[in-house]
Amino acid sequence: MEISDLSEVIEENNDEEEHKASEDHGKSPKSDDPHKKEAKPKKSQLNNYVAITVVVFVTFMGICKVKSDNVVQAMQKAQADRIDTWSFYQARNIRAEVAKSTVAQLQLQALAQQQPKVRAEYEKEIAKYSAIATKQDKEKDTLQQQAQDAEKLYEQLNVHDDQFDLSEAAFALAIAMLAMTSLTQKNWLYGAAMVPAAFGLFMGLAGLLNWDYHPDAMTKLLSNNAIHQPYKQASKINNNISYRLH
Repeated sequence: MEISDLSEVIEENNDEEEHKASEDHGKSPKSDDPHKKEAKPKKSQLNNYVAITVVVFVTFMGICKVKSDNVVQAMQKAQADRIDTWSFYQARNIRAEVAKSTVAQLQLQALAQQQPKVRAEYEKEIAKYSAIATKQDKEKDTLQQQAQDAEKLYEQLNVHDDQFDLSEAAFALAIAMLAMTSLTQKNWLYGAAMVPAAFGLFMGLAGLLNWDYHPDAMTKLLSNNAIHQPYKQASKINNNISYRLH
């Protein structure tokens, strides 16, 4: 076969391919369904709304997460301060009681002494331990007030921590409903997802802006009483000890 014959064969193949392509192009518009063309834009539009909404929710959750971590750190510090302060309070109280008992013993021993010099030495020791007892009582009262302030701070921070937890749970539910919306393409699911999202937004703003709103019934339902009981029992024990020592 000569080169001229090869060129003719190539041209014929190209003509056949162009003819088939033109036929396929002419048939494709006829095979398209107009309902499919309308369904695709609607589906993509709803998915776009879902995607944008999820991005907004996740961004707000990230801001709340930063604040929530700071609140947890402050709670841990307040808890440590409360425990340390109550320990110092007990130590100061023991020192005061020991000094008072020493003063009482020295006073009884001084009454049995007839020599003025010996009684004078006892009086010096009595004055010394009386000053120690007075100093320990003052420091003990200061430590008690600091421990009570630390407990109040812990309770206030715990309110905001619960707010952030409820906000995160509500947004997680809303995002799950949005995922179902994207799968099922149901518009009413998108609206239903806005209900927990609104609650999550309110609770998140309450935590960020230090609002005092705290849904006690919901937190009691979701919290574990076994975790909170030891804290309450420890507070009662400390209060009872301080009351008896007074």
